[in-house]
Amino acid sequence: MRVYLANPPWTEEGKDDRYGVRAGSRWPHFEDSISSYCPFPFFLAYTAALLERNTITVRLRDSIAEKDSLPVFLNDVASFRPDLIIIETSTPSIHSDLDLCRTLGNRWPDLKIALAGPHSEMFTPAFMSDHSGIFAVLIGEYEHIALELAQALESGQSLDSVAGLIYRHGDSVVCTPARSLIENLDELPFPARHLLNMDQYQDLFCELPGPSLQIIASRGCPFQCIFCSWPQVMYGSHRYRVRSAANILDEIEQSLERYNIRSIYFDDDTFNIGEQRVIDIANEFLRRGIHVPWAVMARADTMTEAMLRRMKAAGLAAVKYGIESTTQSILDRAKKKLDLRKAEEVIGLTRSLGIKVHLTFCFGLPGETKDTINQTIDDAIRLNPDSVQFSIVTPYPGSEYFDTLDREGRILTKDWREYDGGSQAVFETDTLSRADLAEALRVAYLRWQMHSLRKSFFRRFFFFFSEAVRHPVRSMHYLWKMAFAPKHV
Repeated sequence: MRVYLANPPWTEEGKDDRYGVRAGSRWPHFEDSISSYCPFPFFLAYTAALLERNTITVRLRDSIAEKDSLPVFLNDVASFRPDLIIIETSTPSIHSDLDLCRTLGNRWPDLKIALAGPHSEMFTPAFMSDHSGIFAVLIGEYEHIALELAQALESGQSLDSVAGLIYRHGDSVVCTPARSLIENLDELPFPARHLLNMDQYQDLFCELPGPSLQIIASRGCPFQCIFCSWPQVMYGSHRYRVRSAANILDEIEQSLERYNIRSIYFDDDTFNIGEQRVIDIANEFLRRGIHVPWAVMARADTMTEAMLRRMKAAGLAAVKYGIESTTQSILDRAKKKLDLRKAEEVIGLTRSLGIKVHLTFCFGLPGETKDTINQTIDDAIRLNPDSVQFSIVTPYPGSEYFDTLDREGRILTKDWREYDGGSQAVFETDTLSRADLAEALRVAYLRWQMHSLRKSFFRRFFFFFSEAVRHPVRSMHYLWKMAFAPKHV
């Protein structure tokens, strides 16, 4: 049995300066070509490792990281000659991925084509009926589904025993029972990084040095934000599961030995749940003497001073905090349950300890108005993080917010290609139009850029002033060079 695992090419039609981000991202979207951001495809890499451990021949191709053209990808498939190909898809890329499936099916009629990933609309028999070229859909957390599917196909056994699968059997579509979540994450083999070009994976916010190792210490999130589809779609619940500190650091040590790693980023849904657990991870860094800067995706109001101080001692360099809005009533309606006062205190504490802060905000949650958007932008500048992300809420199918907006007739399109909150809105509220939300995003980044320029100017001014006091002659020479330096290459 030969299994090909794919994060296939995905480009924005008519825009050569944009590339898609899919596998490894909870927010699939397009990035500008000048960006270096590339998430690690965790599910694909864990699946590849599990297949290898069970002596199944596997190839893993991340065409997003490699920036493959479609012909390059197809030639790679042809060279491997797979029996089964599993493609990780997403809501905004599903049209592109289905086009690819048709191309694959036309070229290799005997190839079994399966889809996996966070697009809930394909987890139904109707989807299979509409797309006859798809052999199977793997629902949610799919590592063991892929393994059992490959083993059953190889042995000629019925697929009825493979839980978590929708598959084609003759002219009918069969849905097997739901699969239980992986209880012991330590039992999974480490992701098959040796099958990938590790230099390509970067999430270098707050000036983290690259190349960077992306890793997860947990799966799931116990919170129930209405705008998030990930726990429901990929896990079917809000259960939170964790890896042991020893297992996590074993993976880090192995990666440091094999690859050129200069920083580490924990891209968990929520890293900092359980104070002692977080401290145990930090202690394991210290016990093993690992001196590499690291960062985490965290929740501000579940962070404690004890966590921060111990993580800082162990090398923590930066934290991403998801704030979304600085209006408490909006967060309450979105069921984020974030205490803004506590969050602001933690942001200040984090920065006071010398840990850099990245904050994320989104526009368009229930109750949002132009005034609340302006307040969020004002507060983002006042909080003065080291870096920031603004976006428009993308109500992916499977999220509570999508269901609410759809029921109220506020979803403007179900052309999934438009579900990219990095550039446009796909809904309207009772106070904000699609154009209002797009303008909010533009203004937010413009104001942030102006703030960053002012910060840079004053930082350089005070640096020069302090140097002038200590070294007046050298400083005058520096001014003379600046005055007469060429302004163009």
